[in-house]
Amino acid sequence: MDLVLASSSPFRRALLDKLQLDYITASPEIDETARPGESIEAMVCRLSRSKAQALSSQFPEALIIGSDQSAAIDGQRLEKPGNHETAVRQLQSVSGREVTFYTGLCLLNTVTGEDQVICDPFIVSFRHLSTSEIENYLQKEQPYNCAGSFKSEALGISLFESLKGSDPNSLIGLPLIELCRMLRENGMPVI
Repeated sequence: MDLVLASSSPFRRALLDKLQLDYITASPEIDETARPGESIEAMVCRLSRSKAQALSSQFPEALIIGSDQSAAIDGQRLEKPGNHETAVRQLQSVSGREVTFYTGLCLLNTVTGEDQVICDPFIVSFRHLSTSEIENYLQKEQPYNCAGSFKSEALGISLFESLKGSDPNSLIGLPLIELCRMLRENGMPVI
């Protein structure tokens, strides 16, 4: 059975590479718009499932991994900033505060039609950031395609006071501990 990563994210590919498994990547084409009144947890689970299901006809004998992530502060979603000015505002707004990252994970077995879906929350406590720290960080990393305006796997770690969660890989975008469990349950042990 093939293992398929339903993502074009280089961050997710790098995480999955850690498991030393052979896999295929394919980009699902889905609408990632949040639904009115939908919780962040429900949204990342729905989108993770939708990404996996979007590739099911293309890979009829596979385990397909779908994942989605969103961040929130005080219940409000943090989008990918897209540009420098928005990233500055985002980092100013999270300075000295906690941000929760919600990472959805779905493993779809296209042979049985069954899937497993979880949402893994991860809390990041930011240090109080000065204007010069924010500017220096953004000039060096340019994390404009990352929710929350930072990359924890690189220099972004210097922005934090503490991290709380069950799997540090969730913060980057793919909960590997849960994925390993799901793979084992579907007859694909990692080791």
